Order: sequence, then structure tokens, then C-alpha cells
Amino acid sequence: MRLYFLTLFPEIIHGYFNESMMKRALENGVITYEAIDIRDFAENKHNRVDDYPYGGGAGMVMAAPPIIRALRSIPDYESYPFICTSPGGKTFSGGDAVEMAAVEGLIFLCGHYEGIDQRVIDAYVTQEYSIGDYVLTGGELPALVMADAIARHVPGFMGNTESLSEESFENGRLEYPQYTRPESFEDLQVPSVLLSGNHGAIRQWREEQSLLKTKKNRPDLLEKEDAK
Repeated sequence: MRLYFLTLFPEIIHGYFNESMMKRALENGVITYEAIDIRDFAENKHNRVDDYPYGGGAGMVMAAPPIIRALRSIPDYESYPFICTSPGGKTFSGGDAVEMAAVEGLIFLCGHYEGIDQRVIDAYVTQEYSIGDYVLTGGELPALVMADAIARHVPGFMGNTESLSEESFENGRLEYPQYTRPESFEDLQVPSVLLSGNHGAIRQWREEQSLLKTKKNRPDLLEKEDAK
């Protein structure tokens, strides 16, 4: 899978792909990425990419021309979904991650300032996505969150596909609690059923714990399940 990021801060993107599983996926050829600096496509003396909003108001708006020139620098850019990170977008979900993992490539537009000239969104963007009901200082973190969630579903990214199927949200519920050594820590014990070797009992315990955790932390997931 090819991942492209149109950004004002490419080093944020580079840093993430130089660590952990993303780095391994790059080395194994499972994914590729490119961080494209929008400022490189500004055609003015100071590489300015923003301007005052028409109609007045606080802050600055990212201008359309350098963004579109950056977009068009990507070979076959029209073949890939063009995603804009925005607090006003559709809430990104695990289902979206699975769906996007099936495409050859994705282009992320990382916003800054007061926003992006709406003409970019109207004429070029496939979908605006939000990762939650809050505002961040830039679109790089949401883009990386989405890219990480998507990459996990790309064949070859995860060494153990069983762990992927058991994660939170994969079956509409939160994942069961996990434990490892030592068996006893500060008078807190690992549940005895996990030490029993009885796989049927362990499976039942995990299903029960998954349900309890979902009821406590995300009852809305169960409401969606009941509504189906």
C-alpha cells in the first residue's frame, strides 16, 4: 500500500515511520510512504501557503493553489482516495480502516490554521474524517492515527492475524483483559481460569469479560448491536 501525506511538517510523519511496526512494514515492502511538503509548492518569495479568510474572522486559511500543486505531484493521484483530516468530518471507525486497507494507496491532507480553502474539499477531497470531537493543532496526528489503523489490516503487516481478529471493535465489542508474568503482583493475582489450561473455560471467561468491559466503557456498542 502507498501512503502519501500532504503536510506542512513532514518531519512529524518521518518520525512515526522510523519506529516500531511501521518501520518493519516499510522494510518488508508491505507499505510505502511519502511526506510531501506543501511549502515546496508555494510560488511566492517566502513560501507562504496561507492567507486571510474572505469575510473576516480570526486566523489564517490554507490556500488552494499550493495544495493542489502538491497533490498533482503524486503519480496517478486521481487513482487514490484523497482524505482530509478535519474535526468537522465523518468520525473514522474500524470499519473504515478495513475498507481502506483494500485500496492500492491513500493520500492524506493534513490541515492547519483555521482550516483549508473549501474549494479544495469540494473539488478534490474524497472524504473528510475526524478522529473525535476535539480539535488538535494540526492534521498530522489524525492522519497518522488513521494510517496506523488502516495499515494493520493490510496483508503482511500483522505477524499474527488471530490477534487482529480478537482486538477491540473487531466483533463489535471491546477486547477482554490481558495478563502476563508474574502470576502475583502487589497482592493482585492473575485470574485462576487463565492458569487452568482449560481452553473452553478460558474462551468463556474472555467472552464474559469482553461483554462486561463493553457494558462499562462503551455501552453504545451494545446498543448498536441490539439495533441490528
